[in-house]
Amino acid sequence: MRRVSAVVSASGGIHIQAPGIDERPVVVTIREVAKESGFSSTTVSIVLNNAPLARYIPDATKKRIERAAKKLGYRPNLFARSLRSRRSHTVGVMVFDMTDPYCTPILRGIETSLYQASFLPILTDVHNERSRFERYLEMLLDRRVEALIVVANWLFVDIDVLGDLEKSNIPTAMIGRELQAGAISSVTVDNELGAHAALEHLYSLGHRQIAFIRGPKRITDSAPRWKGVRTFAKSCGLEIDPDLVLDMPEASDPLSSFELGYKLTEEFLRRKHPFTALMAFDDMTAFGAVRALSKAGIKVPEQCSVVGFDDVAPSSLLTPSLTTVRQPMPEMGAMAVSLVSDGITAVQEKRKIDVMHRKLLPQLVVRQSTCPPQ
Repeated sequence: MRRVSAVVSASGGIHIQAPGIDERPVVVTIREVAKESGFSSTTVSIVLNNAPLARYIPDATKKRIERAAKKLGYRPNLFARSLRSRRSHTVGVMVFDMTDPYCTPILRGIETSLYQASFLPILTDVHNERSRFERYLEMLLDRRVEALIVVANWLFVDIDVLGDLEKSNIPTAMIGRELQAGAISSVTVDNELGAHAALEHLYSLGHRQIAFIRGPKRITDSAPRWKGVRTFAKSCGLEIDPDLVLDMPEASDPLSSFELGYKLTEEFLRRKHPFTALMAFDDMTAFGAVRALSKAGIKVPEQCSVVGFDDVAPSSLLTPSLTTVRQPMPEMGAMAVSLVSDGITAVQEKRKIDVMHRKLLPQLVVRQSTCPPQ
């Protein structure tokens, strides 16, 4: 077996060497660009690395070096550069469940913004497992990510290990959850305002007998959404029938909300308390409700209007398409990138990282699943 070795040259390039094989460089080095351009390795290094001293080098010299580098196919050794500068230009992105349709548009917003800022995302899916979360967090920190973005789904509970990031001076932003303590910035949506708008829409259509599927009690989105419902109901004198209110139980899978929406809607029908509209905790719950109503021979929206929350991609594809409250998910991802970018700048300038909490406005999207009672 031949022994193959990798040699890092003093000029920053990497050579692959093996006995009996023509030992030509696989990676073009600064020394070779210097030879091609006719300038010293030091001058070439300053130009190609855009070092502070580059502003003192004549433009004609820079262009000649750049032409030589392009001709030879020179590519900078980013690994070596990151070791020298202690910059990795990577951002860790942690998702609790990639199969959750809520995550996809947020990730697109994150990826687009990181690309524009010349940062590389390292994406991890922790499968809603605390042990996997902690292990991935350790791995990301070992790889010297410059910041961390956590996309918290509706199953997320406070992970106290994130508090350690303050000691590591790693700018961190959480999407979908605001932790009560610690130096973690957050991007959330105004859940109370969104639920208020959804109920106002049903009320304006003429609905007075409305069924409600509330979110699990331990989910932080549940309380503000129900507060929005109660605030609007009180303002217009709408009576909420306790027999038309059901809570979703705790679950281990965000996609189980479809099944829960289906079963809870069946429970409403078994109770035989008439209702002309149903307001679901989120879109997946609403999808399940529509399925149960259709199975029972109840037409949506003619016999029962249905409203969701989130505006995940399938909402516009459902028949009928779902009226829902849109969370600005791509914008939430972009906002999180903006927060950690500011934090990275603060670290580079040796300033304290500012903790920011951004609450974005939701938008009511009226589609075909709601109409006046008939």
